[in-house]
Amino acid sequence: MQSLKYMGDTNSVEAGDTNPSTEEAYRDKKEENNQDQNNNNQSNNNQNNQDKKSDMDEQEKEKVKQENEDLKDKKISEYGQTILDNNKKEHKIHLLSVIGEIEGHECLPQHNKTTKYEHVLPQLAAIEDSREIDGLLILINTVGGDVEAGLAIAEMIASLSKPTVSLVLGGSHSIGVPLAVSADYSFIVPTATMIIHPVRMNGTVIGVTQTFEYFEKIQDRIIKFVVNHSGITYSEFKNLMLDTNQLAKDVGSILVGDETVKLKIIDEVGGIKEALAKINEMIDANSNEQ
Repeated sequence: MQSLKYMGDTNSVEAGDTNPSTEEAYRDKKEENNQDQNNNNQSNNNQNNQDKKSDMDEQEKEKVKQENEDLKDKKISEYGQTILDNNKKEHKIHLLSVIGEIEGHECLPQHNKTTKYEHVLPQLAAIEDSREIDGLLILINTVGGDVEAGLAIAEMIASLSKPTVSLVLGGSHSIGVPLAVSADYSFIVPTATMIIHPVRMNGTVIGVTQTFEYFEKIQDRIIKFVVNHSGITYSEFKNLMLDTNQLAKDVGSILVGDETVKLKIIDEVGGIKEALAKINEMIDANSNEQ
């Protein structure tokens, strides 16, 4: 009698009996895929970070640019000053405006347009000290003002080592005359005027000889400065100052445009185009000498 035995398929593989080498290869492949995925994620993160950094850099640059523009506008509106640096020669020219009345040691009323020496003097010192500023262009339209403050500004301009050019627009009266001639080269537009008259004083005046002598000394300082920085002689300028035939309510002279050039007070008749061309020429010459 034959016995029957139930036998399973000898070719079948039970759970847990998988080939070790196959399982190891599967695990290695899985780890490799995970590593590739991590690398891709890391690469994407790096790219995103770079993009974010680039965006932040652009925003920061834009912010700095806007702040500089706002500062430039504020400087123009409050002090009448700016930097001219968009010219073909890439020179940096500081623009200084001398307008209204030259304010002295006492504050003028708020409705008066003024040039304050406490703003101008430090700025002139900064221009002289700066390695970036190549020259100074002064625009003048002033009725005059305090003698001490005006002469202080004029002396500072005259002592700068940087090339300086002045341009008279509208008028440069009284103490504005020394300011106009204090630059290395001066221009006046054809319609601008310059009034030259004796010194006058506000407040209490003591009627003694010493007061008159004091006035003489002040006028002598002004005349000598103008003579030393222009082509007019001492006697010619003093005669203009004491002329009694030109002004109906004052003593002195009024000169228009080219009259100032003929008298050798101002160097040339011209406008902003000529003034900028001249200062760029002087900056080039100054650079070649150095």
